[in-house]
Amino acid sequence: MRYLYSIIWEVVIINFQKLKQEDKSVFDSFFKADYYENSHFTFTNLFMWRKPYNMEWCVENGVLFLKAKWETDEFALQPFGPQEKMQWAIKNLSEYFTSIGKPLIFYGLEKRMADELEKFSAAKFNIIADEDNFDYVYSSEDLIELKGRKFHSKKNHLNNFRKNYPNAEYIPITDEVITLCKLTVNGWYKNRSQDMPDDPFIAAERDAIIEVLNNFADLSLKGGAVINNGRIIAFTFGEQLNTDTAVIHVEKADPDINGAYTFINQAFVLNEWKNMKFINREEDMGIEGLRKAKESYRPVKMINKYNAEIK
Repeated sequence: MRYLYSIIWEVVIINFQKLKQEDKSVFDSFFKADYYENSHFTFTNLFMWRKPYNMEWCVENGVLFLKAKWETDEFALQPFGPQEKMQWAIKNLSEYFTSIGKPLIFYGLEKRMADELEKFSAAKFNIIADEDNFDYVYSSEDLIELKGRKFHSKKNHLNNFRKNYPNAEYIPITDEVITLCKLTVNGWYKNRSQDMPDDPFIAAERDAIIEVLNNFADLSLKGGAVINNGRIIAFTFGEQLNTDTAVIHVEKADPDINGAYTFINQAFVLNEWKNMKFINREEDMGIEGLRKAKESYRPVKMINKYNAEIK
């Protein structure tokens, strides 16, 4: 019987399916079963990007498998489940990608999973650190209080914003506010698409944000906005990532209003996340201006991510 069980164990077929909003409870059960620090490992992140990345998933033998496709590149995300099943999961993913005539490529691995690939005996992987996608993690206390010389310029931006926009106030996102946010999003992205007509990411990002706003309550998110004279000039949303960290999925502000980003950043953490020790503000994607902005808030740690390809 042991031998028969072993054979059945080895030939599991991975039956991928499209990701849908009603799949949230399945994903939450896997993500909450361990302490993950990668900002991508939430249902919201996968859901909002599921269309441009053709996100698919399945659960086999108590393991969550995920794969995605950007243009012609098909790849896997790390599997989720009991640590003792990870070598089995890697083997099955390897066989799956072989069956579709593609090399097994992983993107966005946490360090533990990269170590599992190093131990995989049936094949070798070329593993590289993906520095453009390292997550920036901050002390929530730092973001709220902005104490000391290192945050002097941020405090000045905040004070100037309050002086120049005395009517601006932070409000939590409600159904009524969501409608205003969508109007604001459409206006911003219309201007951006005119400036950068050949960038496909602009439309994809706009659609991803609208998707979340349309499903805000079902995704169990927290969100906040800054309203000034009846107009939304900034908004943001996020969720709890693990036991001591919140992740900020999106933060948008009117680029013509100095200090709007500083204000929404501080107000959101103060009003919604002061009980969390850390705030993960995701990656800079290798964009120099974004990197400088994220570094200016003095992260207390970075979450390393790795890509891997079977040799």
